[in-house]
Amino acid sequence: KIPFFLFICNKCGDNFFFEQDLHVDDGDENTERGNWANKKEYILSMIGYAVGLGNIWRFPYLAYKNGGGAFLIPYFTMLVLTGIPLFFLESALGQFCSQGPINLWRAVPILQGVGVAMVMVTLIVSIYYNVIIAYSLYYMFASMQFPLPWSSCSSNSSCSDTPTGAHFTSYSCEEVLIKSAVLQTPSEQYWDRVALQRSSGLDETGPVVWHLALCLLLSSIIVAAALIRGIKSSGKVVYFTATFPYVVIVILLIRGVTLEGARDGIEFYIGSQSNLTKLTEAEVWKDAATQTFYSLSVGWGGVMTLASYNNFHNNVFKDSFVVSLTNAGTSVFAGFAIFSILGHMAHIYKMPVGEVVKEGFGLAFIAYPDALSKLPISPLWSILFFFMLLTVGLDSQFAGIEVITTCLLDAFPKLFKSKHALLTLTTSSILYLLGLPCVTRAGIYWVTLIDQFVASWVLLFLALLEVAGVAYIYGGNRFIKDIEMMLGKKTFAFWLWWRACWFFISPCIIVVILVWSVITFVPPTYGEVPYPPWGLALGWLMIAFILLWIPAVAVYKLIKAKGNPWKRLKSLCSPSDKWHPYLDVHRGERYSEERCRHRKSHNNKQQINVNVISSSWL
Repeated sequence: KIPFFLFICNKCGDNFFFEQDLHVDDGDENTERGNWANKKEYILSMIGYAVGLGNIWRFPYLAYKNGGGAFLIPYFTMLVLTGIPLFFLESALGQFCSQGPINLWRAVPILQGVGVAMVMVTLIVSIYYNVIIAYSLYYMFASMQFPLPWSSCSSNSSCSDTPTGAHFTSYSCEEVLIKSAVLQTPSEQYWDRVALQRSSGLDETGPVVWHLALCLLLSSIIVAAALIRGIKSSGKVVYFTATFPYVVIVILLIRGVTLEGARDGIEFYIGSQSNLTKLTEAEVWKDAATQTFYSLSVGWGGVMTLASYNNFHNNVFKDSFVVSLTNAGTSVFAGFAIFSILGHMAHIYKMPVGEVVKEGFGLAFIAYPDALSKLPISPLWSILFFFMLLTVGLDSQFAGIEVITTCLLDAFPKLFKSKHALLTLTTSSILYLLGLPCVTRAGIYWVTLIDQFVASWVLLFLALLEVAGVAYIYGGNRFIKDIEMMLGKKTFAFWLWWRACWFFISPCIIVVILVWSVITFVPPTYGEVPYPPWGLALGWLMIAFILLWIPAVAVYKLIKAKGNPWKRLKSLCSPSDKWHPYLDVHRGERYSEERCRHRKSHNNKQQINVNVISSSWL
């Protein structure tokens, strides 16, 4: 146990905490990078990373919108065709080379920019994810009073205890200028005017909302403390953070199904009102594929990073199925808890369930809190709900920070190996400072902008390059041999399905969704508030900043390579000499040092011959 005061001590001699290599234990297989303490910590970390806020506040809405129970058919179909194959691919890549998403592309050096782009996505998304955790913390603290502060209207004429429909009211910081005749509910008023102190738009930044800034600081401290020893400390934390959400969902479900109107809510979600005719609509299949893809966090770099700390012979195939199916089951299960209580809310207001259903921020911070405020002992249910959102958010944030720190450790092992704690604290501090604009009065507009532009079709593009790079450039058959080095020999029939997915099915589905997403892209708004042109331009600049790493790194490597243009391109489409299992004992004949030296010597001879021919031509 390390006392907290050692974090700020700067004169502790040889025992200074920051200089200790605390992310490696004596029993680790990889004594340089470290490994998970046991299989449970890896599985729980993976489940915690995959099960995010989208499982709670987006999947139930999509199921309701796309035919209820009928939506499960395209959802699980897409899980089998794209979700599990891509999750297995990323997990196997990370485990094989024991490297993060940048060094992993030593397999296809010309695509190393894809790994950099993944890290950039994770960095930007971690900024706003930290803010969502801050929102959850604020609401959890606000729930510790009776009655709940959003249970009734304040002394403002623009609020009504009887909802009249979903809407957002816009106003300025200095004085309330109601621009809509539609009244707000108490929970909407509290979200807009108390929690966010929301301005009229992105143009009106306003001051920092200090209660959110303090919650953001607390969120950063919690994340830094959990990751201070890397996976050695976060692996212990996930025993609680990855399992507690399920306890809360069960409690809320039991409470929800006992309420009047709960049956109506569940029928709207996935019951007798299921609409099988929806399966003929292409939009339903697109929503199913998109939700499957984003829910498993494929293309972010986190799956590779967490898998890179496994033992080399870990059964990554089995783990991929366990995590993927648990993630999908959680989405379905959480929907029952959400819709049972929303059904009760609709019963109280004497409205159709469809009129109280929302997604995203509207569900988590307006509709559901409103419904919980109608229950007996409402503070208890509210505290449980927001603590669940907090733990779900923390698990995903842990992996996001780990992606960043792992890439830095892999890139500069001598510099950062003994300074893991300092690196983690520095990363968390930078993310806190970058998150401050998101807790101003215009903060929710920044959060929505990042969510709509960065965590969108960009990830589809990265995943497409990933699966194409592995299957077509590195070689699907070569990749299968790499996996067999970890898992043992498998039959041709076993690999037939995975070849079909990696070579054809998954890339085709991603291309269709990607093209559709780009064609149907609609500029984001927050409620009825549009973004100014400069705000939309900034969103596209964020996308450009991420994607430009791919050609920039490729061009840089082509310039640094030797030989004629074709020789350079060919060498960069072949695995580098550093691509192999991390430990010598696992390299076998395929990646032995003698074979690598022979290949390098062969390449040098070819280069000499090319130079001689070129000289003779000159």
